[in-house]
Amino acid sequence: MPGNTIKKILARREAALVILLVILLIPITIRSPQFISARNISTILNDMAILAIVAIGEFFVILSNGIDLSVGSVIAFTGMACGLINEANQAIGAVPLLFVGMGIGLMMGLLNGVLVAYGKIPPIITTLGTVNIYRGLTFLLSGNQWVTAHELAPSYIAFPRVTFLGVSLLLWIAFLVIVIFYYFSRFTRTGREIYAIGGNPTAAKFVGVNESRIRVVVFVISGTLSGLAGALWTARYASAVNEMATGFEMQAVAACVLGGVNFAGGAGAITGVVLGTLFLGVVTNALPVVYLSVFWQTFVQGLIILVALTLNTLSDRRKHAKLLAQRRAS
Repeated sequence: MPGNTIKKILARREAALVILLVILLIPITIRSPQFISARNISTILNDMAILAIVAIGEFFVILSNGIDLSVGSVIAFTGMACGLINEANQAIGAVPLLFVGMGIGLMMGLLNGVLVAYGKIPPIITTLGTVNIYRGLTFLLSGNQWVTAHELAPSYIAFPRVTFLGVSLLLWIAFLVIVIFYYFSRFTRTGREIYAIGGNPTAAKFVGVNESRIRVVVFVISGTLSGLAGALWTARYASAVNEMATGFEMQAVAACVLGGVNFAGGAGAITGVVLGTLFLGVVTNALPVVYLSVFWQTFVQGLIILVALTLNTLSDRRKHAKLLAQRRAS
């Protein structure tokens, strides 16, 4: 019995990621003991906070058997909008700007959702189009200019770094997002319907699940969280540039894939996504420690995604084969 329990725990992606993290940290810590210092751990966690927020939004889209490639452009547009608003009126505090970013992101996500749900355009095609539309709108909004640190209110720039109980507000916001959407995914009817649509849309329709509504909901969640990330991005990095978050969608997808989210939809958990994000954060911060060039860092990150996708595919095949064997036996 104890052996079976351990085997079941090790079979979970979350447990496998924790083990991989430990294995990864051992040689890195030997080479650079300061890597696990409190200061560096805090840096890694703060670096992964924005990615965790965006990855959770991406998680729901992938869970419904879709993909949102526009998250980086939504971050850029909302971040630029918040930067320009703050530049024009520095009396506007950081909290209202977070809600502005979320509101703009919600509308952009809603457009994606409507095109997918009611326009019947595949998610990958829809977001391949809007990724360029939203990025182009960012250039138009800014007039191809940047908003630099000295043009932003000091209180806005300082906001993510303010600490409460020794933890930055940026991390508290990420933690709040994780808790809210963990509850949403596990304990609400809509959360269960997202799993149903991703796992078996035909069966979900038969039990009364409104597929179009769910498609809109997941893109609205993704857009809203990307908008929040955009407002935080401008504050954290003390600037708003047109190219911000370019390629960030791939990191969000990678966090989901590493966390064991089924790319075909219907399976996955937010805890896995958070661990996948943490794994990426550790890898990103560890590669410079072993003196890898930027080019090799990109190669390694791509290799990790490819390996994770391969493992997911093999795992799905084993589960499918096991299910078929059980059906034949019965």
